[in-house]
Amino acid sequence: MGTGAPPPAGPTTPHTAPSATSPDPSGTPRPPRRAPSGRRSARRRELFACGLLMAPFFALLTAVFLVPVGTAVWLSLFADDRTGLGFGPPNPSFVGLRSYLAVLADPTFTAGLGRMLLFCLLYIPLLVAGSLLLALLLDSGAVRLRAWAQMGLYLPHTVPGLIAAVIWLYLYTPGISPVIGLLSAGGLNIDLLGVDTVLPSLVNVVLWSNLGYNTVIFSTALRALPRETIEASVVDGAGPVRTALLVKTPQIRSAVVTVVLFSLIFTLQLFTEPMLLSQSTSMIDSRFSPSMYIFDAAFNRNSYGLAAAASVVLLVCTIALSYAITRWTGRAAGPEEER
Repeated sequence: MGTGAPPPAGPTTPHTAPSATSPDPSGTPRPPRRAPSGRRSARRRELFACGLLMAPFFALLTAVFLVPVGTAVWLSLFADDRTGLGFGPPNPSFVGLRSYLAVLADPTFTAGLGRMLLFCLLYIPLLVAGSLLLALLLDSGAVRLRAWAQMGLYLPHTVPGLIAAVIWLYLYTPGISPVIGLLSAGGLNIDLLGVDTVLPSLVNVVLWSNLGYNTVIFSTALRALPRETIEASVVDGAGPVRTALLVKTPQIRSAVVTVVLFSLIFTLQLFTEPMLLSQSTSMIDSRFSPSMYIFDAAFNRNSYGLAAAASVVLLVCTIALSYAITRWTGRAAGPEEER
């Protein structure tokens, strides 16, 4: 009986793994795979570039904000105790939150903070309405020589606050003021630095300095608006007033919010103008505003811990009010954007 011979062995090829471009069982070629190390190196380069670009910002933020705030917080936790009926050398001692409790319990500080909030209610609406009205007039073309008009409005802002306060102090002081002299000659006797008029007079000083500056901000925002929307409103029959109020003003909402925020921060830090006006009236004392309270605590009462605590409280109030305004304007803008 014979057996079948085994088939001849052919040439064998070594088994190799399929390459990245070899076809899969379905016959379609596989796409080349990118090495993970290449993606990681590209990501590192992007992070390095972002860090390099953001480094100046964080350095400046640390130098002008974080370090001073940290120093104020640290100083507020200590107080200088003096021996020998107060004539001995200062001995710093840890007091914790005692300075904060003293600031919040001091009626002069809370009265000054409330006074500045009332100042905001008078000053910010007048500033926003006045500067926005002037900007709309300049943008409408109703005012000729617009560049010269803008420069004239901006000039008071170039005057330092100290000089502006001195100018208005001269105009408010009875006996030397030509304004009060003309009013008296007309039979109107008024004390511009009296108990009922000192706050409006102070508002007038600050408004005179900042009205033109904010007018320029609104004018710049109005120039950036697309002319197509304004021309479309004119074609639809909208007059100049409706175009200004219903078309232009809603489109510069972000500029209005920015002006309100900056004005609020400026008002809560008000110092130069009331400090100088206090030389001519007893209605402005050494603790008229929170900034004046801080100055008095540090340099008149030599209580640096109390001044630091008042500074931190003022910072917290400023941040809280700014956040509230931002949230409120954001919620108000939501329904308008949905429309």
